Amino acid sequence: MKISELASATDVGVPTLKYYLREGVLHAGEVRSRTQASYDDSHVERVRLVRALTGVGGLSIAAVRRVLEVIEAPGVGPTDVMAAAAASLYDPELEPEPEVPEVRRAQRGASKGDGSAARELVDDLGWHIYPDDPALTALDEAWSACSDAGIGLDADRMRRYATSMHGVAETDVSSVPADPAGAVRQVVLGTVLVDPVLLSLRRLAQQDVAVRAGAISPPPTG
Repeated sequence: MKISELASATDVGVPTLKYYLREGVLHAGEVRSRTQASYDDSHVERVRLVRALTGVGGLSIAAVRRVLEVIEAPGVGPTDVMAAAAASLYDPELEPEPEVPEVRRAQRGASKGDGSAARELVDDLGWHIYPDDPALTALDEAWSACSDAGIGLDADRMRRYATSMHGVAETDVSSVPADPAGAVRQVVLGTVLVDPVLLSLRRLAQQDVAVRAGAISPPPTG
């Protein structure tokens, strides 16, 4: 198919498709002439994946490129794809520019050192976590923000949260398909789209626990 037909098949404009080609997130078509190339179903699927990652997933083109490089690497395994996809959710290009970059960098550096509460927690739990995983920094910053706001998240409470989330993670990983593109879609989009589901379930569960404990009145029946 021509690029105009690829645009129709994916509902993505030709200028955007050309941008994807320039940025290397869409592989080149088969050259037919000096000014024309032919595209196939693999291009349709790739465009849909890129759109999903940039649209629903909120990833930058640079982050998408890094994930796709992992997919296309020879001999890549499902766990490598999952790790790259998960790391892309912490794409630094998505973060707002801090008012004082030096302070932000200092905070990030401190969270990766020996004083990291997140690192201490996962080590205590026996989790196998890479030392430079950006989720450690994110957890340290979120945990610190809770403390600053007067919300006491002591080690025992964090362990209980972590244990519950580990069960969620087991469900997540068991549902990841074997093919690399499918794994990326599941990890990135699944995380982005399922997070609100988990949040809603948490709030519903809180209501049920409160009712059972007699803290609030039960809902009306009948």
